[in-house]
Amino acid sequence: MSGKVRRRGKMSAREAMHAKRAKAPEINPCPAGPIGGQYKPLSDNDIQQIYANALRILSEIGMGESPPALLQKALDKGAFQNESGRLCYPVSMIEDTIAGACRRFMLHGRDTKHDFEVGGDKVHFGTGGAAVQTLDLDTHTYRAATLRDLYDFTRLADSLANVSWFTRCCVATDVPDIMDLDINTAYALIKGTNKPMGTSFTVADSVNPIIDMFDIAAGGKEKFRERPFCKAHISPVISPLRYGEDAFDVALACIERGMPLNNIIAAQSGATSPATIAGMLSATLAETLAALLMVNVFSPGYPMIFSNWPFVIDLRTGSFCGSGGEITLLNAASAQLSNWLGLPSGAASSMSDAKAVDAQMGLEKAMSSLGVGLAGCNMVYESSGMMASLLGASFEAMLIDDEMLSQVYRVLRGIEVNEETLGYDAIKEAVYGEGHFLGSEHTMAAMQRDYFWPSTLTDRQQPVAWEEGGATDMWQRANARVREILDSHKPDYLGRENEAKIRDRYNILLN
Repeated sequence: MSGKVRRRGKMSAREAMHAKRAKAPEINPCPAGPIGGQYKPLSDNDIQQIYANALRILSEIGMGESPPALLQKALDKGAFQNESGRLCYPVSMIEDTIAGACRRFMLHGRDTKHDFEVGGDKVHFGTGGAAVQTLDLDTHTYRAATLRDLYDFTRLADSLANVSWFTRCCVATDVPDIMDLDINTAYALIKGTNKPMGTSFTVADSVNPIIDMFDIAAGGKEKFRERPFCKAHISPVISPLRYGEDAFDVALACIERGMPLNNIIAAQSGATSPATIAGMLSATLAETLAALLMVNVFSPGYPMIFSNWPFVIDLRTGSFCGSGGEITLLNAASAQLSNWLGLPSGAASSMSDAKAVDAQMGLEKAMSSLGVGLAGCNMVYESSGMMASLLGASFEAMLIDDEMLSQVYRVLRGIEVNEETLGYDAIKEAVYGEGHFLGSEHTMAAMQRDYFWPSTLTDRQQPVAWEEGGATDMWQRANARVREILDSHKPDYLGRENEAKIRDRYNILLN
């Protein structure tokens, strides 16, 4: 009895540990922007061969269907046309362009706390995609994605610590007019988040009206140019080795207004690119370099993300495969190549082929996000919420992915080895004292600094406690938590005055 009385008056070491654990960590053990590059699927010799082949492709095969303005500008800068009339770039011109290209730039949020630098060896995860379907929260079946879905995804991502930026993850299929679609997509983003963002432009005519809207949101004319908080997602190359005129026009319009570019090359193995891994990496590297050349002949050193996203198709069926060992390997290798060139790198991960929030989703997302993160990709796209081989987006998956990315960041952060972490004094104290490490200051500090403690999404209960709590699975727990967030997180990032200005000028369809 006396022992029990003493315990009531004083916390045990175990109780003290649980009390401290219940508090928010003083130091985030899984911060965004850790150093990548530990995983190197390509040897130095592999890189040299792939790079040499890419230079040969651009200097001998060249690019087809070059827009007249690009053709003239490139020829003036030293390019030439081969006997087939294709635009070819001399090796010296390519290497001079790489040497003078933008190496790092700041990606701004409308709130400065979300700013981060793109480039170097730091890794950030964010969203992307153009899903035309949403996994419904009520029915757990897929339906056409709507403008309201896009806004809700934006609000959800705004609340998630590991989503460093938000790019449209679904298409508002209920907005048929092209201009209305582009404008309302951009509006949903600035309404729902103050993180850095990305959007697409169907046509170049959408660029100026949307950046004018961004100026209003930022506080006045030319304010967006001072701190550009949105990047343009364009695909200027149509594989294999052709320029796309619409995307070229969008790129020029964005350069005119100071919007950073994310030039995405999304070839598909065995269809629009060679089926061999090395051949595909050579072709897509050449195409991403062609996008870099396109930008830099007009504006040397312009901020551009070198986004080489090699995709895989199932050659038995022709279906796109968003996940698997091959696409993880390809995107990790593309990031390694981009980083070797010293250019801001973009790649894709977590594009699960699963239709449900299940074990398939978990294994596919975890493998690809960890692989591409370890390769050191600066901007890992599609990392949150994408399902059904990019055809669908899921609220629950986005929330679960955020927790998964904490684990990925923890792996990337690595192991700190110093006098404190080696723990000699702590070992000595335990051996000569209590005989264990529970409750010691060394242990408490490590719990705060070195370990990620999952939220209630990840279950670590005993089976009895899990059963008593309803025996829920992760999908059910995520569904409930998403509803809580969407019910409570209703940010007002525009303010009444700017909201009125925008609605007075534009056909805003979101209630």
